[in-house]
Amino acid sequence: MTIALQCDRISKVFYEKDETKATGTPLSYRRLFRRERVPVYAVRETSFTVEKGEIFGILGPNGSGKSTLIRIIATLLYPDEGTVTVFGNDVVKQQLEVRRMINRVSVEAAFFKKLSAIENLNYAARLYGVNTKIARQRSLEILQRLGFKEQKAFVSLENLSRGMQQKVAIARALFTAPVLLLLDEPTTGLDPKSKRDVQDFVKEVQEKHDAT
Repeated sequence: MTIALQCDRISKVFYEKDETKATGTPLSYRRLFRRERVPVYAVRETSFTVEKGEIFGILGPNGSGKSTLIRIIATLLYPDEGTVTVFGNDVVKQQLEVRRMINRVSVEAAFFKKLSAIENLNYAARLYGVNTKIARQRSLEILQRLGFKEQKAFVSLENLSRGMQQKVAIARALFTAPVLLLLDEPTTGLDPKSKRDVQDFVKEVQEKHDAT
């Protein structure tokens, strides 16, 4: 058994201003409490193991720390406690090695909105050192597999729906064929058919490319 992802007692704390300290007190006293902060656990002592090739889901209500946990795994946040390893590489001590193996789809994906889907994907491909001709062909293949009509691939993103933009975000993440793909609410804004297209394609990536 090969362990793709190991999270061991992960905790992440953020600090919020304690407004209750200042309520009903004169201004001179409020200044004394201006720096008062209360700890809020976004993630608390979370542990789990994901085997290579497994599709693993994390469920929870809004604000329960799912996105924070994914950011920690993606090396975008440091955990305050615990350790995370991706195929044996520590996400804090071996960030570059981890980043070479992962990609992430998020509801807040950023793009050049004046550019088309193809132009955005070609730009991303150049950052990864992929030949432009190969990148264009691969981009069209992934977009079409996600139910993205070819003519729409050449329309600027600002003129596409939220759901279509989300498909571009998914295509960008899948473009590099990562061995560990992190999906943070990837089907947000998609209609039922598009959600099914995404789910089927993720399954296909898992089976054909040995991804987790």
